[in-house]
Amino acid sequence: MSTPAESDLLARAVDLATANVADGGGPFGAVLRTADGRLVEGVNRVTSAHDPTAHAEVQALRAACAQLQTHELPGAVLYASCEPCPMCLATALWARVDRVVFAAGRDDAAQAGFDDAAFYEYFETAGHHLLLPTEQSRTAQATAPFEAWRAHDGRTDY
Repeated sequence: MSTPAESDLLARAVDLATANVADGGGPFGAVLRTADGRLVEGVNRVTSAHDPTAHAEVQALRAACAQLQTHELPGAVLYASCEPCPMCLATALWARVDRVVFAAGRDDAAQAGFDDAAFYEYFETAGHHLLLPTEQSRTAQATAPFEAWRAHDGRTDY
């Protein structure tokens, strides 16, 4: 069996996204090729699962990690029907994916009503905390979880 070309994997992600619309999901699909050549697919299930994190890319990453019994996917490439949002990019970074390839861009998504510009700007703009205010309220035990982590001999580093 031959290894699918990148263009075929990207086309598959787009096909998944298109079919997902008819299935009641969002217009997003993803295919992850693991380092050992496995292909794992994901589609957007945000509204059907009532889960704001159920983006196609995250779904594919979760499924691949579950299949491989790992939390890291070095050597993997993520193919997405559309430019991943900041959450999906961060998830790919945490999973140690080697590369992300996408078809449509963020402007294409915005024209369809999926405007993530505020989220991109949140990370790209000074004063980004105005969109979602964050503050540190340090307690006496704030570092206790990290102290427990460092002291735990059976931990799995990540």
